[in-house]
Amino acid sequence: MAPSRSRSSTRIPPCIPKRQLPPGYSDSLLFLCARRIVGQHPLPILPALPAHLYPILFQAAFLDGRPLVLQDLVATWPFPVLHFQRLVGHRELLRDHPCKICVQAVILAVVAQLRRELEEPGCDSSGCRLRVLDVTGVPDDPAGRAPDGMSVWSGTVALAKACVEVSKHQREFQRRGSKRHKGRSGVATAAAAPQPPGVDVHADLFVNGTSYGILRDALQTGATSPLRLKCREFQAEKLSLAGIVSLLESLDPSCVRRVDLRFRNLGLTGLSVILPHLSRFPELRSLKLQYSNVDVRPSGIRCLAGQLGMLPSLRELNLGSSRLSGNLRQILCDIQAPLESLELAFCSLVPADLAFLSQSFHAPALKRLDLSGHDFSQGLLEPLRLLLEETSSSLLHLDLMECRMADSHLDALLPTLRRCSRLRFLGLYGNSLSTAALKDLLQKTLELPDLHLVVYPFPVDCYKPEPPHRVPGSRRIYEEPMDGERLAAATAEISQLLANSGRTDLVWTYNPYGHGALDYFSL
Repeated sequence: MAPSRSRSSTRIPPCIPKRQLPPGYSDSLLFLCARRIVGQHPLPILPALPAHLYPILFQAAFLDGRPLVLQDLVATWPFPVLHFQRLVGHRELLRDHPCKICVQAVILAVVAQLRRELEEPGCDSSGCRLRVLDVTGVPDDPAGRAPDGMSVWSGTVALAKACVEVSKHQREFQRRGSKRHKGRSGVATAAAAPQPPGVDVHADLFVNGTSYGILRDALQTGATSPLRLKCREFQAEKLSLAGIVSLLESLDPSCVRRVDLRFRNLGLTGLSVILPHLSRFPELRSLKLQYSNVDVRPSGIRCLAGQLGMLPSLRELNLGSSRLSGNLRQILCDIQAPLESLELAFCSLVPADLAFLSQSFHAPALKRLDLSGHDFSQGLLEPLRLLLEETSSSLLHLDLMECRMADSHLDALLPTLRRCSRLRFLGLYGNSLSTAALKDLLQKTLELPDLHLVVYPFPVDCYKPEPPHRVPGSRRIYEEPMDGERLAAATAEISQLLANSGRTDLVWTYNPYGHGALDYFSL
C-alpha cells in the first residue's frame, strides 16, 4: 500500500501564505473560481472534474501555495505530460513566486502514484495517466530570496532522492514477489510480473561534491526504474574529473542540450578527458567551460579544437577566464556550424583574435557576445569596432563590462553600436564613463527599438576627489569613495531623460545583478 501523508518523511502543510498575483490571473473569472475551489481540501469535485479544468486548478493551487491540492491533482492527472512552466504560464511568476513546498508536493505525489502502480500492477483506479513530468525552466533561487524558494541544486537533490526511493521500493516489491513463489517456476513468475510504464522526469540538474553521491545513485538506476531522470541542462561545480565523467556517462544522451562545468580549473589535460564524452550528446548546443584555465600549448590547443569539432549541434561556447592570447583561430577552426553565442570574458585576447573573429563565419551569426575584462583603451578598440560591424545585423546581447573604456572610446564605438538594430542588452558596468557620455549614449540609442536593458557604470564624476585608500596591513586598494549626492543627481538626470523619451520598456541601471540576463536559449 502507498504510505499515508502522515508517515511521509516530508511534511506538507495545507497551505502557505498567498502571494500577490499579476494582472491576467487575478482578474480572470475562471481563475477566481479556481482559487475558490482549491481553497477547499480535499477537493469535493475531483472525481467528476472535467480534464480541461485540471491546468487552471493546478495554476491556482501552485500560485496560492496549496501543496495538498497539488498532490490530489497529480494523483488523478488526466494527461500524459505535466509541464511545470507551461502550466503556470509565466516564467516571471515562477521566479517571483518560488515555492519549494509545492514542487516537493508534486514530486511526492508522483512517487506515491508509482508505488501504487508497483503494489497493484494493472489497477488504474485513480485514472492517472501521467508519464512525463517536466520541471525544466524553473528559475534558480540559489540565494534564497524567498523563504520557500527552490534552487536548481535543491530540486536536483529532491528528484534524485525520489528516484532512489522508487527504485528501492521496486526492488523490495520484487523480493517479496520472489519469496511468495518458491522454486524456479516461482522466480520466472516474479520476473514476468507486469511492470508499470513509469514516469520520465525532465529536469535541469546542478551537482557539486555534496550532492554527487545521491545524483550518481539516481542516474545509475537507469531505464529499469519506474522514475527516470532525463537531464536537459547539466551543471557541475567544483567536482572531481572522475565524478564529472561518471555522471556524463550516466545521462540519457538524447535530452542534453547544455553542459556547464564551473570553477574546476580543468586545464587542457582535464578537458581532453571530458570532451570526448560529450560527443554522445547529439543535441548539445551549449558548452560552458568558464574558469577551466585553458593554457596555450600548441599540441593541447589542436586537441581541444578537434574535440569541439566533434559537437555538430554546438551553438554556444563559453571559455571565460582562459588564457587564449593569439589562439582563438586555432580553437574555433574545427567547429562545424556558426556559433550564435560566444563568451570570452577575461581571456586575454589580442587584436589578431578579434580580427579573426570579425572575418570568420561566426560573426554574422552571433546573437550574444561577451568580451568583458579586456582593455579597449589601447589596440583592441578598432578590432572591436570592426567586429561589431560584422555582427550588427544579428547581435542581441553585448557585454563590455570592466573594459577600461573612457568617454572617447565609447564615442568611437557609438556609430557602430547604433547600427546594431536588434540589440536588446548592453553591459558597460565597470568602465570609466562620465554622466555626460552616458546621457549622450542614452539619447543616441533610443532609436534601437529592441533595446530593453542597459547596465551602466557609476559615472566617474560621481566619485569624491580623494585618492584611493589602502587598509593597513593589506595590499588591496579600494576605489575612491562615492559621492552619494552626485550619484543621485546623475541617476535622476538619466531617469528624466528616459521619462521624456516615452520609452517605458527601457531600463537603465547601475546594478549588474538581479536583472535576469538573457540566456542563450531565450534569445
